[in-house]
Amino acid sequence: MNENDIFNRTSLLVGPQVMKALGDARVLLFGVGGVGSWCAEGLIRSGIKHLTIVDSDKVSVTNVNRQLMATVETVGQVKVDAMKERLLQINPDAEIKAEQREYSPETRDDFMMEEYDYIIDAIDSLKDKSDLILRATMTEAVFFSSMGAACKIDPTKVKVAEFWDVRGCPLGAAIRKKFRRNKTLPGHKFLCVYDEEVLENKGTTEESDSRKAVINGTLAHITAIFGMTLSGLVIEDIYKKAAGKLSLQKGC
Repeated sequence: MNENDIFNRTSLLVGPQVMKALGDARVLLFGVGGVGSWCAEGLIRSGIKHLTIVDSDKVSVTNVNRQLMATVETVGQVKVDAMKERLLQINPDAEIKAEQREYSPETRDDFMMEEYDYIIDAIDSLKDKSDLILRATMTEAVFFSSMGAACKIDPTKVKVAEFWDVRGCPLGAAIRKKFRRNKTLPGHKFLCVYDEEVLENKGTTEESDSRKAVINGTLAHITAIFGMTLSGLVIEDIYKKAAGKLSLQKGC
């Protein structure tokens, strides 16, 4: 069994030039939780071979309902390690770099973002997400971001829009408000996966790391659609660019 066998169906659709472009692309993914874990899976199953995954957490039993690598057997494992093991079972030849670290304004310069072709945001913290958006859009990498995926149940309402056109998403609104208040703007436009549906959260306020946090209800099919849509945006962008280069070559 080799990569030609694994990606036979993919190559039949996109062709060898696009397969090479997929294999050459370098992708940096922040967060491998409910959204990011499915995004990572979609990327590797589509032929991405160079993927760095960043997350500081360990698998919790409360992750099992929606996170790809979370099972009763992986509870307690480092998330990026469990995710890496899963991804290498799909393509053993993939280059997966697992970093158990937290993205924050204090650590942002540690991630060498300039080395990547694509940067994907799948983190939850408003402060850290806002900073990541500003930092990633200062690079030449193509950037995609996930807005809030909690408190939703209707799979048909998941959408893609440019950041400033996102509507009905409390997280997106909070980030825009923060940017306007601080008089800071992203370096360039970027697409977001979002959903206007906001159902009543029936959870309670819980203690977490000495802080109070509202735990929102979340479902696997919604987080999976968010994550797979993010991976699809990367694949589509690579496909269009590679197909465009091929058309130019044929025209010469």
